[in-house]
Amino acid sequence: MNFSQFGSDNGKTVIYFHGAPGAPEECAIFDLYAKEQGLTFICFDRFSGDYSIAGEAYYQFLAQEISKQAAGKEVDVIGFSIGAFIALQTCRYLGNEVRSLHLISAAAPLDAGGFLEDMAGKRVFQLAKTAPTLFVLLSYWQGLLALLFPNALFRLLFASAAGDDKALSVDRAFQSGITQVLRSCFIGRVQGYVRDVRAYVQPWKDTLSDIGVNTHIWHGAEDNWSPVAMAEYLASTILGCTSTEIFNDLSHYSCLYRAGPEICRQLGAASDDLRSPPIH
Repeated sequence: MNFSQFGSDNGKTVIYFHGAPGAPEECAIFDLYAKEQGLTFICFDRFSGDYSIAGEAYYQFLAQEISKQAAGKEVDVIGFSIGAFIALQTCRYLGNEVRSLHLISAAAPLDAGGFLEDMAGKRVFQLAKTAPTLFVLLSYWQGLLALLFPNALFRLLFASAAGDDKALSVDRAFQSGITQVLRSCFIGRVQGYVRDVRAYVQPWKDTLSDIGVNTHIWHGAEDNWSPVAMAEYLASTILGCTSTEIFNDLSHYSCLYRAGPEICRQLGAASDDLRSPPIH
């Protein structure tokens, strides 16, 4: 599977799971902070490749690809939005290879409560659950928009922006970056996007009992894509959860931008601790 690399060339390995919609370019926001902390970020292009690999075989495949990159060393894992769901499922097959898991604006299982009613993407997820053929057609329509009118697709997705995402949505640099992410996601990769969303809307709350890795949750209090109740549910259900940071006024992407440097500093400090010789 193809991947993109950001940060240092030979630093401690961090695996990043982009959102859905999303693409490896999303990980670029970590590049500067990763270089400052001596971290190497790897983001797999999940929406390309063999679309016939699905279900548990998909998570096992991702785990195998991570193990190849890790080469016997521990990795840290970050998942954003629906990418957090894929990260959780993949970590079930990585065992002791994961030192820490960071969930940013994480989407919790829909079968765990009445979250769907409060989600900005409610109609999309409802289609994916109850009318999968219409969902596929919608996804290809989004792909056509991404190809011909990418700015229109951006405006459509951010029409309901909340909290500090409102300010981000009118920022030229953010618009440019996310528009490129949307193009990479939907042009020629719709089937990969569909696979992730279809997997997400299936029941998976029972799999959380398998997550024992040291988990940290980062969430915006105003998030309307992944409502804050999702963070609270994950924090109370994942046995390995050791910290939860809820940022006032932040929403979905604004939380990603805020949490990114904080996580890099934490991982960099942890790496420094590992490199420091013991004091006798």
